[in-house]
Amino acid sequence: MTVHTRRAILQLSAAALAATPFGALAQSGPMKIGIIGSGRIGGTIGELWAKAGHKVFFSSRHPDELKPLVEQSGPNAQAGTVQQAVAFGDVIFIAVPYSALPEIGRDNAAGLKGKIVLNASNPISGRDGEMAAAAREKGVDKADQEYLPGTRLVRAFNSTGAGRFASEAHKSGEKLGVAIAGDDPDAMKVAAQLVRDAGYEPVPVPLARATEFAPGADLFGRALPVSELRKALGVTQ
Repeated sequence: MTVHTRRAILQLSAAALAATPFGALAQSGPMKIGIIGSGRIGGTIGELWAKAGHKVFFSSRHPDELKPLVEQSGPNAQAGTVQQAVAFGDVIFIAVPYSALPEIGRDNAAGLKGKIVLNASNPISGRDGEMAAAAREKGVDKADQEYLPGTRLVRAFNSTGAGRFASEAHKSGEKLGVAIAGDDPDAMKVAAQLVRDAGYEPVPVPLARATEFAPGADLFGRALPVSELRKALGVTQ
């Protein structure tokens, strides 16, 4: 093989890689996931991903407190600061009180730009105050985009609590349905794969329909088998 031929092959390989959608790359092997907010939802889902083979970076303002979570999640898990998690992850999972979103989006704008972000945060009036009421009035889809600009946003793991996610993961028979809402096709493919890897079945809808499983909506707080969730959202397989 000549030097020119080898160079041409390398150039073609690089071009093919650059043209490959992120979703296709991500689904071919383990993903690197940075988790912002490692409490009940973030810890539960993150542990499931780590045990499914993904590389998970938990984070909080007090990373030392996450040592037990890292230990129980196994060798694919580590922990550190929010900034480290953002830098680590090809995919970012946010599970914080909704009132923290503006600060997260502002302080990590450069690191989050262009990344797939799964947001599990919900505006709860009794906890998040006036901004929760404002977010619910304008719609969580619009509020999320304001607080997390430049991200490839998917709302996921929003409609039920950590206890049900823990008990329903990888159950035999019909899986728990998890609604995911987004407008970026490749981001939605990645989100769907991560829902499956955690032990559930995704039900995809456009981002504007995220309001249908947000606080105040009929589907919020309900853990439904995938067939029932598809029926409720009018989604066919």
